[in-house]
Amino acid sequence: MNIRDLEYLVALSEHRHFRKAAEACFVSQPTLSGQIRKLEDELGVSLLERTSRRVLFTDAGLSLVSQAQKILLEVKVLTELASQQGESMAGPLHIGFIPTVGPYLLPHIIPQLKAAFPQLELFLHEAQTHQLVRQLEEGKLDCIILAAVKETEHFIELPLYNEPMILAVPEEHRWAKMETLDMDQLNGETLLMLGDGHCLRDQAMGFCFAAGAHEDGSFKATSLETLRNMVAAGSGITLLPQLATPKEQSRDGVSYIKACNPVPTRLITLAYRPGSPLRARYEKIAELINQHIDVRFSAEWL
Repeated sequence: MNIRDLEYLVALSEHRHFRKAAEACFVSQPTLSGQIRKLEDELGVSLLERTSRRVLFTDAGLSLVSQAQKILLEVKVLTELASQQGESMAGPLHIGFIPTVGPYLLPHIIPQLKAAFPQLELFLHEAQTHQLVRQLEEGKLDCIILAAVKETEHFIELPLYNEPMILAVPEEHRWAKMETLDMDQLNGETLLMLGDGHCLRDQAMGFCFAAGAHEDGSFKATSLETLRNMVAAGSGITLLPQLATPKEQSRDGVSYIKACNPVPTRLITLAYRPGSPLRARYEKIAELINQHIDVRFSAEWL
C-alpha cells in the first residue's frame, strides 16, 4: 500500500467513475483500476461492488475512503512543514475564491502577488462557498478567500477588507442621477438577487429585508454579470459589491448609487485550517491584499 493508491481510491469515491477518476489522477483507466484491485488484494476485502454498472462502494470501502482522506490530509501537513525548510514564500499554493470575489479581486492582486512573491506558484480555484469549505477541510485547497459566513467559523480567518455594496439601477430609473440613497428608500421595492448557494445573496437580502424591500421571486441570477445585464435591460434593480462596479457612475445602461444609512457591506476574509503550518505565508498574503484594496476603498464608503 502507498500514498498513490489512497489517492486513486479517494478520487474514485469523488467521481464515482473510473475514467474520470483516472483523468483526475493523470493516469490511464487500466492503471487506476489495477491499483484499486491490488489494494483490495493486499487488504483482503472488497472495496467495490463488481456486479454493478455504477461505481458502488462496500461498507468496508466507504470506511477506508474516510480513513484515506484523513491520511492524505496529514501527508499534506507534512509536506507543508517540509516546505518551511526553504523560502517561506516559495512553492505551490492552492487558493479558492467565491464567484462574487474572484473575477473582481484577482485582477487587482495577482500582479502584486507575483511581484512580491515571485517564487510562489499560485493555483486558483473558483467555486461556491460550501464547495470551498469542503475542499479546504479535505486538504484540496490551502486557503480560501470569501465573504465571512457561519460555515467558516471553525477555520482561522484573516480579515482582508470590508466591501460596500452599491445599488445598481437602469439608466432611465428615477434614482439614476442620484449619488447616494438611504437604504430606507428601498422600502416596498423589489430587487433582483443571485440564486441559492451564493453567500452574497443572503448578505444582500439581509440588508434589503431590513430596509423593507423584497426579492423578485420570478428570477434568480447565476452570476453578477447576469444581474448587471438584467438591470441594464430595465428588468429591475439590485445590489452589487463595489469591486464589481466601474469607477463611472453610469456605464452600459446601468447607474451606480452609493447606498447609506446604513452602508451595506460584507467582510472578505482569507480562511485556512487551524493545523496548517503555513500561517506566516497566509498572513503575508493577507497583508498585501489588505493594503492594496484599502487604497481603492476611500473612507466615505466604510
